[in-house]
Amino acid sequence: MNSLKTEGRSEWLFTSSRGGGRMTTINKVWQRLRAEAGIPHVRLHDLRHQFASALVNSGRTLYEVQAILGHSDSTVTQRYAHLSTRTLQDAANSASVAMRGKLAP
Repeated sequence: MNSLKTEGRSEWLFTSSRGGGRMTTINKVWQRLRAEAGIPHVRLHDLRHQFASALVNSGRTLYEVQAILGHSDSTVTQRYAHLSTRTLQDAANSASVAMRGKLAP
C-alpha cells in the first residue's frame, strides 16, 4: 500500500465529501439507530459476531459460517462464532446419552 501513488492529502482511504476527513456517515446513522433502539453500546462489528454465533448455535457448521462471512480461514470464523451455554449443554447431554447406552449391563 505504501508504494501506491496517493491523491490528495488525506491519510484516509475513504474520505468524507465535506473536507477530506474520514467517512463517518454510516457511524452517524448507526449511532442514531442504536439510540432509538435503546442499545447504546453495540458496535456494527458486534453484529458480525452475533450473526456468526446465531448460525453456529442453530446447527450450521463452522465451514458454512466461514463461507457466508467470507473468511479465508476457519480460524478467523472461530473468533466470531461463540457457542451458547444451551448449545454446550445440549452437546454434553448428547454425550451423556451416548455413554449411558454403552455402560448399561
